[in-house]
Amino acid sequence: MSPPVRLIVVGAGCRGEIYSRYSIIHPDRAKIVGVADPRKFARTKFKHMYKLEEENLCEDWRILAEREKCADAVIICTPDSLHKEPAVAFAKKGYHVLLEKPMATTAEDCIEIVKACRQSGVMLCVGHVLRYDPTFRRIKELIDSNVIGDVIHIQHLEPVGFYHFAHSFVRGNWRNEAESSFSLLTKSCHDIDLIHQWAGTRRCLKVTSFGFVSHFNPENKPTGASDRCLDCSVEDTCPYSASKIYLGRVKKGHIGWPVSVICPNSLPDIETVTEALRTGPYGRCVYECDNDVCSNQVVNMEFEGGLTAAFSMVAFTEDICKRKTTIYGSKGELSFKDNEIRVFDFLTQKATKYVANVGCPVKFGMSGHSQADYSLIDAFISAVTHNDPSLITSGPEETLRSHLLVFEAERSRRENRVIHMDHSGSLK
Repeated sequence: MSPPVRLIVVGAGCRGEIYSRYSIIHPDRAKIVGVADPRKFARTKFKHMYKLEEENLCEDWRILAEREKCADAVIICTPDSLHKEPAVAFAKKGYHVLLEKPMATTAEDCIEIVKACRQSGVMLCVGHVLRYDPTFRRIKELIDSNVIGDVIHIQHLEPVGFYHFAHSFVRGNWRNEAESSFSLLTKSCHDIDLIHQWAGTRRCLKVTSFGFVSHFNPENKPTGASDRCLDCSVEDTCPYSASKIYLGRVKKGHIGWPVSVICPNSLPDIETVTEALRTGPYGRCVYECDNDVCSNQVVNMEFEGGLTAAFSMVAFTEDICKRKTTIYGSKGELSFKDNEIRVFDFLTQKATKYVANVGCPVKFGMSGHSQADYSLIDAFISAVTHNDPSLITSGPEETLRSHLLVFEAERSRRENRVIHMDHSGSLK
């Protein structure tokens, strides 16, 4: 039996907590030995959950990075704009790196992270959890087994969800590009990465994109509305009311996401959530926030061999992140909706339904991608245990290529033109 993989966690927020739970389920495979987070509440929580020594609870990750190497790997779940520094520092120190997506908020920083990992000979696993989702893995297997022949066109939709977008991208951490990044990167790099994976070895040649900041702006503020939902006379007519989204859930006993996010230093209850809405960013009117990221965007791509792909992201949906996909091939058509894969064969004119293999033994992670969260951290731990990077499907080079495609798509939107992809030297 191999000893458990020793892990340092940098950023003990929602994502850091989720990945760390793996060590509770499998104490024989993984062990949390240190945490870095500027919040005392988060560090104390980790201390009790994982029985950490006081000296291994740090406000600043640099304290752990500058010490003699004391773990096998690091899980980095800091805010997006703060990914590069710890990723590069720990890689240079010889730690294998699990890095939450996106890799970084600039193409240059992404390239630097990959170079640091390559030069240090450490593994890099990026948190593209959709690659590890059982259903999307099954789709990839079906494509590779040629059941629909040559892939000709990919149509992929990400419905973000009306209250999810209001929570994360209007009031929350990803609302403002200067503080985080553009929404195609922070929300939808998952989806561009899936399209990139489905295209196989074919490189993207051209990309174009259009997108807008729709509806969530001052001119759409209802007459008589206040700047905060708790004081608003028309709150009961607003679907984006913070009282409905947060207090309504607490009253029903729901204290997980998104309620847990607005009380990062305490356990959510009626009093703490009410105070957070009264004084914090999540209680603001959605029409009076400093949001500037796209709420709806389309990306069109041309790959080698005549493969085309179209991606759409939209905020204003009933479904919350329930992707819808249709892949058109020369021999058949594959569609995915509501966790069901259907393949229609042109020759037999018959449809076959496929079921994905479920690999998560327990409830794990966020409700939207519990299976994928588990499979990702399981793959990373296995790769470190056996020193086998092939077990990671979201490795450095391919992930970098899909990130660069995202950056070029956004450049197309800003410059209002078709971008011809340059594949010369980005990985040198």
